[in-house]
Amino acid sequence: MLSDKTVELLNGQINLEFYSSNLYLQMSAWAAYKGLEGTATFLRDHAAEELGHMHRLFDYLLESDAMPEIGSIDAPPTDFGSVKEMFQQILQHEQHVTARINELVDAAFSQKDFSTFNFLQWYVAEQREEEHLFKSILDMLEMIGTEGQGLFLFDQQLTQMAARRQAGGSSAADEAAPAESA
Repeated sequence: MLSDKTVELLNGQINLEFYSSNLYLQMSAWAAYKGLEGTATFLRDHAAEELGHMHRLFDYLLESDAMPEIGSIDAPPTDFGSVKEMFQQILQHEQHVTARINELVDAAFSQKDFSTFNFLQWYVAEQREEEHLFKSILDMLEMIGTEGQGLFLFDQQLTQMAARRQAGGSSAADEAAPAESA
């Protein structure tokens, strides 16, 4: 049986993952509005992935005979200034999510709740991949730039990353690596 504190923290994480999904969906809309279809597709797919993270937590609570609670979440911002600013915000957001996961892991370990501790290891690994992915995207933006052809090339790279991700065979490191030319 989960402690009240663990249930509260897991429900908080459910809502954070829900916010993450909405944030990336709004960012996808912004990218599409700016004509960056590859970026929009990549972010829309990422929004769906975050919703999957939420469902995983939701199911864990139910399987643990606890009540999942979906609370209200803030509306995400709608303007991001530039693609680079947007991806900087994503990295900062993912770092925040990592800190929250670490709090959950610490609480589970401190309470000797090894079932929850074990369950959360998937999120620990996922967050390492997420931070690496978005740091790699920012590195790519730094290399190719965000003006003219650089922005076009960047958007094409995200189109390819989205396609590889949809195909299901890539890690975060693979996704951030530029595709080889034929």
